[in-house]
Amino acid sequence: MTADKPFTVWAPHAQDVRLHLDGETHPMSRGDGGWWVSDQLRSPGQRYGYELFDGEEWSKTLPDPRTTHQPDGPHGLSEVTDPRFDWSDDAWTGRALPGQVLYELHIGTFTPAGTFTDAIEKLSYLRDLGVTAIEIMPVQPFGGERNWGYDGVEWHAVQHSYGGPEGLKQLVDAAHNAGLAVILDVVYNHFGPDGNYNGQFGPYTVPGNTGWGDAVNISGENSDEVRAYILDSVRLWFEQFHIDGLRLDAVHAYDDRGAYSIMEQMQAIADEVTARTGVPRSLIAESDMNDPRLITGPEAGGYGLAGQWVDDIHHALHTLVSGENHAYYEDFGSMAALEKTLREAYYFTGGYSSYRGRNHGRPLNTREIPAHRLVTYTTTHDQVGNRAGGDRPSMNLTPAQQVLKAAVIYSSPYTPMMFMGEEFGAKTPFAFFVSHTDEELNRLTSEGRAREFSRAGWNHAEVPDPADPATFEASKLDWDLDDGQQEILEAYRTLLRLRRELGLARPDLSQLIVETGGEDDRWLAMGHEDVMLLANLSGRAVTAPYGGELIYSFTSPEVGAEETALGPWEFALIRR
Repeated sequence: MTADKPFTVWAPHAQDVRLHLDGETHPMSRGDGGWWVSDQLRSPGQRYGYELFDGEEWSKTLPDPRTTHQPDGPHGLSEVTDPRFDWSDDAWTGRALPGQVLYELHIGTFTPAGTFTDAIEKLSYLRDLGVTAIEIMPVQPFGGERNWGYDGVEWHAVQHSYGGPEGLKQLVDAAHNAGLAVILDVVYNHFGPDGNYNGQFGPYTVPGNTGWGDAVNISGENSDEVRAYILDSVRLWFEQFHIDGLRLDAVHAYDDRGAYSIMEQMQAIADEVTARTGVPRSLIAESDMNDPRLITGPEAGGYGLAGQWVDDIHHALHTLVSGENHAYYEDFGSMAALEKTLREAYYFTGGYSSYRGRNHGRPLNTREIPAHRLVTYTTTHDQVGNRAGGDRPSMNLTPAQQVLKAAVIYSSPYTPMMFMGEEFGAKTPFAFFVSHTDEELNRLTSEGRAREFSRAGWNHAEVPDPADPATFEASKLDWDLDDGQQEILEAYRTLLRLRRELGLARPDLSQLIVETGGEDDRWLAMGHEDVMLLANLSGRAVTAPYGGELIYSFTSPEVGAEETALGPWEFALIRR
């Protein structure tokens, strides 16, 4: 809400509403469409909330669903903020998704202090690494001060313990001045369980289990205002915070049944802001559906999003290197799966999924959809944190295996992303953590995680208590690197530099060469006529029938004119 305008709130089912402002209450008048209006004008710094009358009693003072700042957390009063900021990024021309290298980070555990201000100190490090954009896990307010961010409850505000809205703007401004774009992870598929008062104001949700709570009401009765609430949030991040892109969490959980998808409406806002400012604004979806409509242009009946996360490539690579094949990994673990995902991005293109017990997915047109629209990775917050102990691949794999996985991802034509600390083989876990203000919620969360992992075959004793502050503290990155970690870091820098210098991010997937030696001879060849990656996805020596000149390897493969001998978990980037 803008300062110097009347206080307004949408509460269609309330019989009366009053404004609680700086310790005093003021009546409000019912307007059109379930909106209530006060004669009091907003001014920066004011603390306020609303009280609702249901015909029998008044509610306690509740925060504004459209609050832009919650200095005392989601249960406290809202604060009017000044949308103005002394930006210094006028020279920033933005970064569209093609050619980008993303770095996913969690503000609370990225640095010892866990604030936006501390994150600014790491921007030059990220730029020197070869990163071009940071992707920040959700920062909307949640209960307590420790959370992954997916329990956000006020979608126009910024978590106070990270530095609030001012701190986020400072980080974005500094990132732009360092040449880095900023992508913000946003959750529009459910509300968190701690501090969500929106349902008392209006029908923000409808019955329907998303796995994390009721479905957000974007298709039912009175859904127009709920859609507006979401779309205004999208515009807020682009306009007031200068955010370059939004990562849309779990769009498959949207209860979106309208003729116009809300993702189309989000994209229209991104397009409009891009056209007006000249700075590209991007939307990247996380989806479990293998549905190419997300990234297909509107002229072909798609939503036109800039990109989407692709778990299939991760699953195919992870299972081969780690040997794990439980839960959703059970459909992978073969060279055939890796070959298909590297060639087509999706493994499931309509075929049967044992894990799901049904056919899944749809083919992606590799001649029409450029490779950069698919975001791929060796790991993410999900793939680490949704393990029983939150253990990273770097805690279970050798340095050679870690760098091998990175070589496959960074030599592919897809947009690469790394998860914070991956680039130096971090030895700290990234476990799931919460700090709900309701102890019963904490207990239920802990028990629920233990049951979930027990069903997946994990020992529940290995699951750290999400509500224990020690779980959060243990998940913070340790930036004191040993010699082995420095070697991994230098390998990542080299791979990212070569990706750029060799032009490996080529958009036409139909021209990509992908070949393997099969299940008994697990070598992979991927690339083009001039440059190719050869990789050994096994613990025994193999020989790949491609040769040339060695450009780079983490180890010492034998590259000949016609073939290349690779030791266990070894790779060679060659010029043919």
